[in-house]
Amino acid sequence: MIEQRQIAVAKHNTAESCWVVLYGKVYDVTDFIAEHPGGSKVILQLAGTDATEEYDPIHPPGILEENLKPEQHLGTINPDTLPAVEKSPVETGEAEQAGPVDLDSILNIDEIEEVATKNISNKAWAYYYSAGDDLASKKLNNTVYRQILLRPRIFVDCTKCDTSTSFIGHKVKLPIYVSPAAMARLAHPDGEWGIAQACEQYGAMQVISQNASMTPEQIVADAKDGQVFGWQLYIQTEIAKSEAMLARMKKLPAIKFICLTLDAPVPGKREHDERSKNVGANLPIKAAVQEDASVSKTSSDAKTPSPPKNMGVGQSLFWGTAADLTWKTTLPWLAQHTDLPIVLKGIQTHEDAYLASLHAPQVKAIILSNHGGRALDTAPPAVHTLLEIRKYCPEVFDRIEVWVDGGIKRGTDVVKALCLGARGVGVGRAALFGLGAGGKEGVARVLESE
Repeated sequence: MIEQRQIAVAKHNTAESCWVVLYGKVYDVTDFIAEHPGGSKVILQLAGTDATEEYDPIHPPGILEENLKPEQHLGTINPDTLPAVEKSPVETGEAEQAGPVDLDSILNIDEIEEVATKNISNKAWAYYYSAGDDLASKKLNNTVYRQILLRPRIFVDCTKCDTSTSFIGHKVKLPIYVSPAAMARLAHPDGEWGIAQACEQYGAMQVISQNASMTPEQIVADAKDGQVFGWQLYIQTEIAKSEAMLARMKKLPAIKFICLTLDAPVPGKREHDERSKNVGANLPIKAAVQEDASVSKTSSDAKTPSPPKNMGVGQSLFWGTAADLTWKTTLPWLAQHTDLPIVLKGIQTHEDAYLASLHAPQVKAIILSNHGGRALDTAPPAVHTLLEIRKYCPEVFDRIEVWVDGGIKRGTDVVKALCLGARGVGVGRAALFGLGAGGKEGVARVLESE
């Protein structure tokens, strides 16, 4: 009977009868194809095969049980009897490898990215590297700090340097935090947990992505006393999902604030990501949220349209994100569902920074960010907005904390942002590439190199 099933799996490779093998178990996902947030093509590309390697890095535990009925688990199988999925030389390990890299020999973030690019899959690289349209904002993020010059003073005692600071009342050892960076296990099995371990080692804060490839409970499982985490929130058109997540955050003492992300109301056009083979694109919000099955599926007035047939990983992640948020409606809604401080991510003009400051003390901080250049190309780099605030409404600095992210690659970049009034700076891609270069030790090297 088992051998017959092993032979039969490969035949179930159509939309009318779609089976996949995950972790040695056979699942009938035919009825789920139409509901998959990443589109049907993603599943059909793996129909009749062992999809474990594509599925595992981007889906936290519990997703199968949440989305499939018990009767859709058909049994177990020996994966060796299944037809092989064609893989690239990098994925099979046949590509030329330079061998393990001595992380201590890596001296800067660019070198971290270079090493990681050789280690990770093309799909992972395309998702991490990609940015909107012509990458103008991404490139400017990376070069704008070179245009700001330092003015060194002499006869200053440099033996009493203290890198510690605080974020909304929580002490940290570094003014550097890890920005919400999704799908970390595409780079390394350590994933977001590995980022947390590196942050603990150097006393840095971590903002966990809502689209993380691990559950929030897994990520903070080994957190030490005093370690600081924030939770990124993308409000969903199915508002009950976001309400359930806010309730879930109340049960995790390590989560100190909610980071409402506003700089990507719609999916950005990231061409590198869209060109990559989108096999195994994740369950965008369900993967991270894992709502209780009892949560109401009632939607808000803004209905989620059907996803396009072809999406990159980034687009599939954002599908279902609400684009109708306003000052008038969103902050009062947040006040109803969480007592945690609110950090608004994605401020890109001094006008919005000023408006945000009027909502203190509910809003404790803002993050000047253009989403790493991944949402709207030609949006301004954070440091330009920082300079605008200093010029037009410096009182903002007295009302709320101002953080920045985007393009931070050198310690001098950090110093320049702090001198201009930022409380701290965030790094996102650098942490992901750090994972790709050497797991949690690679992330630690990133923090050490800044």
